[in-house]
Amino acid sequence: MLLLIPCFWRCPAGVVKFYFPKTSYVKASAASLGREPLFYALLYTLFVTALASPILYDRLAAHERSGRDLVLALDTSGSMAESGFDAEHRDRRKFDVLLDIVARFLDERFDDNIGLVMFGTFAYPASPVTYDLPALKEVLKMMDVGIAGESTAIGEGIETALRALAFGHAKKKVIVLVTDGYANAGSVSIEEAVAHAKRMGVTIYTVGIGKPGQYDAKLLARVAKETGGESFGAKSADELARVFEKLDALEPSPIRSQAMVNKTMLYVWPLLAGMVLLIAYIAWRGRAS
Repeated sequence: MLLLIPCFWRCPAGVVKFYFPKTSYVKASAASLGREPLFYALLYTLFVTALASPILYDRLAAHERSGRDLVLALDTSGSMAESGFDAEHRDRRKFDVLLDIVARFLDERFDDNIGLVMFGTFAYPASPVTYDLPALKEVLKMMDVGIAGESTAIGEGIETALRALAFGHAKKKVIVLVTDGYANAGSVSIEEAVAHAKRMGVTIYTVGIGKPGQYDAKLLARVAKETGGESFGAKSADELARVFEKLDALEPSPIRSQAMVNKTMLYVWPLLAGMVLLIAYIAWRGRAS
C-alpha cells in the first residue's frame, strides 16, 4: 500500500487554476498548498503502518533441537519372511511385525535425527538421518524382505549406518541393529565395522529376533559391549515391543519445547501520531477558512 504514496503528487485529476488581481494575496496559501501532498503522504504512511500492526518480539527462551543422531539398521534377509513370530497374528511375517514396532518407536521420538539402513546380501541407506520422521515412516512402508538380498551382511550394515552418521552433527550417535540370523555375507567384516564405530564414538544396540540359536547372540553381545551399548533378544512380537520400549528409555528423546516470547503490539504509536496530525490539520483548516 505504501507504493501508492507517489500518487499524492502524480495522480491528481487535474490542475485547478485560480485568477487573482494580485499574486501577493496568495503567496502564503500557495506555499501551504505545495506542502499538502507531503502532509497527506505522511498521514497515509502512519495509518498504513498502524494497519499493518507491527509487533516487537522479545524472546525469553530459545530451544534448539538437541536430540541425538540415530540410525536403525534392519535385517531384510530371506529369513525375515518367516511367520509365527506374532502369537495373535501367526500369519504375519517377522519383518512386518518389526516395521510396525519401529513405526511406533518413531512416534515417540521428537528431536532425534533418525536414519534408516537396510541390509541383506549388501547394505544401503534407505533414508539419510532426518528430523522428518513422518516421511521416514512412509519410507518404512516401501521396505520389504529381500530388498537388499537374501543373505545377512551385518558388518556392512554397521558400516553403512556409520557413513550415514558421519553427516550428522549431534554429540550423541547411536545405531540400533536388528537381525534374525548369522553374518554370512558382505564386503566389510564385523571387526572392522566395530573398530570404526569405536573411533567415531558411536554406541551400538543390538537386537536378535527369533528363538535361541536362530541368530548369533554371542556376536551381537560382543558388538554391543565393545561400543558401550546393550544387546537384547526377542522370541516374540510382544518381547520385541518391550525391547524397543527399553531402547526408548535407554536413549530418551528430549521433550520438544516451544520458545516463549513477549509480544508487544506497536500499531498504537503510528495510529496515535496519525490521529494527532489529522486533528491538528482539521483545526488548522477550520481557522484558515
